[in-house]
Amino acid sequence: MEKSKRELTLRFLAEPTDVNFGGKVHGGMVMKWIDQAGYACARHWSGGYCVTVYVGGIRFLKPIHIGNLVEIHAKVIYTGRTSMHIAVDVWANDPKEDEMVKTTHCVIIFVAVDGDGKPEPTPSWVPKTQEDKDLEAYAKRLMDLRTSIQEEMDRR
Repeated sequence: MEKSKRELTLRFLAEPTDVNFGGKVHGGMVMKWIDQAGYACARHWSGGYCVTVYVGGIRFLKPIHIGNLVEIHAKVIYTGRTSMHIAVDVWANDPKEDEMVKTTHCVIIFVAVDGDGKPEPTPSWVPKTQEDKDLEAYAKRLMDLRTSIQEEMDRR
């Protein structure tokens, strides 16, 4: 598949309705944007309906202010038989400035499903560049960590 099916960027202004009690964009709103961008990317890649099955390690690095230009970049970094690992980065800045600042990062896993809600195969992605190979290795390390965490949680 071509690169354009593998990634996308959403751009918009943070609105006053997105504010929390501290005067900055609410973390829950950022998580909603992340899920929407991740879904759009997974849907575009798979060509069908997808469901979120895991959101991991959301890192809120910097606040987003009302009126900031927000960019949410989603990219397929690993595919399994029915799953897609999507890296999502959120960037923001004052629209009067040029430099965007990374505010949030996470990886979301989506599964392609058929009309009955059963997992169905998704196109595989094969990394070609070193950067893409590094992203795939990152996704695999995260899978190993999730397995360890799940095993620990199952002990309780």
